[in-house]
Amino acid sequence: MVTSRWTAAPAPTASLRRRGVVLERAILDAALEQLGTVGWKGLTMEGVAAGAQTGKAAVYRRWPSKEDLVADALQAGLPRFDAAPDLGSVRADLLQLCRQAREAMYSRPGFALRSVIHECDPVQAGRFREVIFAGVLEPAGRLLREVIERGIRRGEVRQDAANGYVYDAIPAMMMYRSKVCGSEWPASDLEEMVDRLMLPLLRPGPR
Repeated sequence: MVTSRWTAAPAPTASLRRRGVVLERAILDAALEQLGTVGWKGLTMEGVAAGAQTGKAAVYRRWPSKEDLVADALQAGLPRFDAAPDLGSVRADLLQLCRQAREAMYSRPGFALRSVIHECDPVQAGRFREVIFAGVLEPAGRLLREVIERGIRRGEVRQDAANGYVYDAIPAMMMYRSKVCGSEWPASDLEEMVDRLMLPLLRPGPR
């Protein structure tokens, strides 16, 4: 019996067929995954390439450095804060806004962002300052400002509460407790922060 020596050629892999934005999206997703699992210090361009099932050269062609890659991955992946909640009271609006912030913090991009904040040295952190401001701090502050200004119009919030220190209170507290205390912000902690910190800051004083 003659045995055929012919074998089928291996099918092309998905990585060979991907091009352009599809491949770029896979690389950015792999970078976020690496940040969430091994952190900033453990992330390598080789590891990202393996996670994206592509070659290292494909990563370096698009992003010449680890910092460039991570900045774009964070910018593309961070959740969007589009509209301030309007649930009828400043307390309900603040709680909903805090829940949205918690979901963002504990999403995959949120874990990635926290690894960058926690592990980068000051020089490296400077590379991501604009990404963090534009993607997290500015939109969170804008929505908080909308909630407070609406509360002023309702008469629930005193007029002079519309200031930068008050707008920073919730983001600063959530970041501090997460980074320093390891808090995962259960619902009870969000309610306590709103009831014991924010509402006393915002309530009109006695006339």
